[in-house]
Amino acid sequence: MINKKLLFPDSIVVVGGSNDLKKPGGKVLKNLLDGKFKGDLYVTNPKEVEVQGVKSYTSPIDLPFVDLAIIAIASKYILETVELLAHKKNTKGYIILSAGFGEESEEGRELEQKIVDVINSVNGSLIGPNCIGALSPEYHGVFTSPIPKLDLGGCDFISGSGATACFIMEAGIPKGLPFARVFSVGNSAQLGVEEILEYMDHSFDPGKSPRVKLLYIENIDKPKLLLKSAQSLIAKGCKIAAIKAGSSEAGSRAASSHTGALASPDVAVDALFRKAGIVRCYGRDELASVASVFMHKDLKGKNVAIITHAGGPAVMLTDVLSDGGLKIPHIDDERGKALLSELYPGSSISNPIDFLATGTAEQLGKIIDFVDQELDEIDAMAVIFGTAGLAKVFDAYYMIHEKMKTAQKPIYPILPSIETAKEEIKDFMAKGRIFFSDEVNLGKALVRIQNTPRPAPMEIVRPEIDVEKIRKIIDMAEDGYLKPDKVQQLLDAAGIPRAGEAIATTREEAIEEARKLEYPVVMKVIGPVHKSDVGGVVLNIEDDETVGREFDRMIKIPETTSILIQPMLSGAELFAGAKREDKFGHSILCGLGGIFIEIMRDIKVGLAPLTKEESLSMIRNLRGYGILAGARGQERINEYKFAEILTRISALVEAAPEIFEMDLNPILGKGDRVIAVDARIRIEREGME
Repeated sequence: MINKKLLFPDSIVVVGGSNDLKKPGGKVLKNLLDGKFKGDLYVTNPKEVEVQGVKSYTSPIDLPFVDLAIIAIASKYILETVELLAHKKNTKGYIILSAGFGEESEEGRELEQKIVDVINSVNGSLIGPNCIGALSPEYHGVFTSPIPKLDLGGCDFISGSGATACFIMEAGIPKGLPFARVFSVGNSAQLGVEEILEYMDHSFDPGKSPRVKLLYIENIDKPKLLLKSAQSLIAKGCKIAAIKAGSSEAGSRAASSHTGALASPDVAVDALFRKAGIVRCYGRDELASVASVFMHKDLKGKNVAIITHAGGPAVMLTDVLSDGGLKIPHIDDERGKALLSELYPGSSISNPIDFLATGTAEQLGKIIDFVDQELDEIDAMAVIFGTAGLAKVFDAYYMIHEKMKTAQKPIYPILPSIETAKEEIKDFMAKGRIFFSDEVNLGKALVRIQNTPRPAPMEIVRPEIDVEKIRKIIDMAEDGYLKPDKVQQLLDAAGIPRAGEAIATTREEAIEEARKLEYPVVMKVIGPVHKSDVGGVVLNIEDDETVGREFDRMIKIPETTSILIQPMLSGAELFAGAKREDKFGHSILCGLGGIFIEIMRDIKVGLAPLTKEESLSMIRNLRGYGILAGARGQERINEYKFAEILTRISALVEAAPEIFEMDLNPILGKGDRVIAVDARIRIEREGME
């Protein structure tokens, strides 16, 4: 838990404070002084009696009691220093800037843990080590630049990387993006991104707390805590955007099923963010752009009016928005006839609304009023206004500023002339405004936000399943793939509809079971993973003779242990599955089945536990959804039945977390009949939480 002495200290000591501003201990002290820290400020440096005008103590033992220590000395001296401060000086807050810990060696990791143990023993809080520090209106405890103007109406920013935190601020500050507090957690030895976000949730004050949270994450150690805190904050009216770096699948364990091959750690991250309602970004500029959109009025629909005096940017913005699912609705000339008469000849109000390069600030104001007050179907405005340098555009930017104060709809100012209109843009930002220099970046940010669902509810109603029967089967099972009869029993206990089937180990059994199931039937080998590739699937078998002949052939296929016989069913092939991911729990996957799962890789992923709404959203966002919806005269498949299967898979893996991988492929869908035809379940207890 975060100790308030870390956030609101009355006294700070810089251990290793220096007169050399090229050293972290020198620069952090200067930043504290420049930031006008209001409490008592101390320095320890055995070689100095005064550092940057602040009295220097030769040893921490000489210090008075101090709330927060910012430490910038060699790692080998830090444990001793922390022990002294914790036990002798009542210090509860720590920021360790120094490197040389777990990021370098196992020995460093052990030292890091010893320091954490000491801090925990006094209920203290630690940021770092190996970080740039913390930045807030209370104190500027970082050794880096830039130092943005801090405003509690701005963004809270938590970063796993100090350098990246600086770069992201560099991306936002020139656009006018304000920051409230910045935390660089470094090695996250005690407090990571998740813990700080949790504190922001627990301490949230609707009247004071920043409502925009930005995250840069390299490792998600506590995904469930991140999910819970994000869901709670968004429910309180906050907006969260994040970059999760390290999305490469290189180094992932080789999988032995379709689900395992498709479900990577990054897929689990994506599912987590969607479940939490976090807007996922993939670069610094994108994160800054999304944050900038967040700082404007909420976009409450999909219809955007583009107001411009330059055709090219408007066309590019239209393309990005349209491709991303937003709309640029046509505005008929009849409603805008009066407005058009006040614009220069050649202007167009059809949307984009183009009032030409010669358009004036007064005309711009009238257009904004018209869109805001007369066009109920429009939800937001993007205003593009640059200059060729022939005249100053202070009046146009002032007009945009004024209209942003009075308009009911959000206005996104796109000011592309960052050099030619440098003075005007600076004046615009001085009024507290945020702008976008690139219309495509704005468009992509709007699309990202629009296509991020609301958080899933924190309380989920689960379907009824036979947990007792499931546990009995799982507890008796060994690691590895379950035998087909056990798979059938698990599906039945979870209420997942399946095709009738039988297992034969002899020619005579195969014929007898085929007769019971009634022809035509399907025969499949049990054993090989990719049955079709080894000739292990035969469809539409009509008689005893063919059953016998195919049994004799198929039982000889390598790795085959027996033959599965099922009734021959028809319908569109669908796929569903589950994969356990370390720390995240189970990802639930769905998509088109059969060979299409490997060719098209058209899948959607959710994180268990799934709601019915999440399951339906996954299905409806498949590229191949048209097949389920009955495109081109095909019979529509009951998507609610498919969604029910997904929620039951979710409930099954919750009841049996030992399930490592699960495939239902294919599931055959035809009208209201949606049933699993083939299933594989792999048990693996190693790695369970």
